[in-house]
Amino acid sequence: MILRVVIALVAGAVFGVGLTLSGMVDPMRVRGFLDLFGGAWDPTLAFVMAGALLPMACAWLVQRRLKAPLAAPAFSLPETRAIDGRLLGGAVLFGIGWGIAGICPGPALADLALRPMPTVLFVGAMLLGFGLHALTNRER
Repeated sequence: MILRVVIALVAGAVFGVGLTLSGMVDPMRVRGFLDLFGGAWDPTLAFVMAGALLPMACAWLVQRRLKAPLAAPAFSLPETRAIDGRLLGGAVLFGIGWGIAGICPGPALADLALRPMPTVLFVGAMLLGFGLHALTNRER
């Protein structure tokens, strides 16, 4: 149990540092990426996403060869790949929120350390959304 917590903390810290170093905790940089036709397009986020492809591809190759992860009895992978209304609706809500706020959950948590006051409202709304999801999606 302690090993799982330590691994989660280290992974979260590495993720947060990566988001900060890449500038992805800056809402203006994210909005600049989403501004395709406004004349201020910033391709930085595209490079960050492209840079994540190689490590993730390697992780999937390693995962296929392992029976279980280091700190759990089994891998916890999605059981379905269906594209349904719930998935599309969630993606649309996520995209609208991302476009308006310029941040998503990972950068929001990192932003709590960098600029807590403007981020608290977003994180509060995010936690409310998590709670509403938990209440409305029991045993699906």
